[in-house]
Amino acid sequence: MDTQKEALRRIITTLTNKNEELQNFLETVDNTLYKNVLILSDVFNFLFAVVSSQSLFVVFQKQLSDGKFALLSCEELLEFANQTLTITSEEEFLKVGWEEEIKSLKKHCEIIWKVTMAPAFRLTTRPVVSENMSQFTADFSAERVVLQRLHFLPVPKAPEINISRCIVHDNNITVTWRPASEVDGEGGPTEHYELEYRKTNRDSSLRAAGDACWEKICDITETQVTISGESLIPASSSVRVRAKNKTAAGEFSESVTIETRAYNFGFDASTAHAELKVQGDTVTWEPQGVKGHDLRLRGKESKSSSRSATPSPNKVAGSRAGRDRFAGESYTVLGAMIGGCYYWELCPLADWKSFSVGVAYRASLGRFDQLGKSTGSWCLHASQWLQSSLAAKHNNRAKALDWPLPQRIGIYCDYDNGDLSFIDVDRLRLLHCFKTKFSQPLIPAFTVWCGGITITTGLQVPSFMENFLSTNRSLSNLSQ
Repeated sequence: MDTQKEALRRIITTLTNKNEELQNFLETVDNTLYKNVLILSDVFNFLFAVVSSQSLFVVFQKQLSDGKFALLSCEELLEFANQTLTITSEEEFLKVGWEEEIKSLKKHCEIIWKVTMAPAFRLTTRPVVSENMSQFTADFSAERVVLQRLHFLPVPKAPEINISRCIVHDNNITVTWRPASEVDGEGGPTEHYELEYRKTNRDSSLRAAGDACWEKICDITETQVTISGESLIPASSSVRVRAKNKTAAGEFSESVTIETRAYNFGFDASTAHAELKVQGDTVTWEPQGVKGHDLRLRGKESKSSSRSATPSPNKVAGSRAGRDRFAGESYTVLGAMIGGCYYWELCPLADWKSFSVGVAYRASLGRFDQLGKSTGSWCLHASQWLQSSLAAKHNNRAKALDWPLPQRIGIYCDYDNGDLSFIDVDRLRLLHCFKTKFSQPLIPAFTVWCGGITITTGLQVPSFMENFLSTNRSLSNLSQ
């Protein structure tokens, strides 16, 4: 009996160690499974559904299930052996399973067999998968070699606008820039450029006018481009440029503001004849059934002009608009005061019959005065009423011009040099040039009868004007 108990004690010690080993093993498998699930969830979340259905988790789950079964069996066997070991009476010890010597030996062998053949002794306590999942690591060495052989194009750097070489002429802007490779010797290859521009506020060149949208010019292959069109009228424009290649577009260069200085004015509606309607840059003749030249009204104006030069303040405010507005047969409207060298254009509307365009001294132009009939006004008169005629008028004298009626007239005024020129822009023909010496501030003046006209201001002086002025100085003109 002592021998058998000693053997049973050794078995119990073995079972106890195995039980502790199984518990550690199950804890390791459980932690490994949990860690790998977290790794897969954080790093390869999009592969989780695929991986979870493969053998990795199946093997983990089977090994975990087998380990729990072996632990339960080991605990039951350990409990049985401990209960047997507590028997002190040989008779009672034999009654457990050894009533006879042979039966005792058989039972002893059975206990040894159960212990040695228990799942706890047949189960490996080594996890099938390591914590770093090296068994399931894919070999990307071949792909790595391929990726290392690839050559990626670098994104081109921002060019630099060469403001000293940017040219403003004929209401066009030619923008020139230097590639980044010329600036600092760096930057990726460039296939083409993209330029953006927009109007800026005349009062603050750093602030976009009304947050205007950028307009684009794409696929530029040279290092310069010309911006043209009425989108530049008037004031200034901000421009920027960037380089592009097959990879991507680079950063934009710093925005540069380019001034397009020109004379911009509009019609003064307060001076318009009652039968002229001013809408923006257009004036149309709209008869209201009012009699033309009223001699009594003109006589009243003459009498009022001979009165005291200091009228009652109460009468001034209410009568100013009436005194400024043209009347009678003077279907006239004025523009803003000018001084310097300016250029603008006029186009008659489709149903026009008669119009005049020119400049005048505001102080000497009465309400009933017609353009070209006084010493203080100069104009070009066009008419297709009854018959077509074109003439230059000043100081009540007219010079007929043998030229077809133009559909687009350019007006050039150089106050300092005393030049006033009229050009047929479509045919690039100088129609007439007044040469005089202006002594008072000038204002643009327009007369419209039957039909209408539209004007375009804010234009720069065209380059062709220099040729006209130099080759036509000898033209006869009417001047005071």
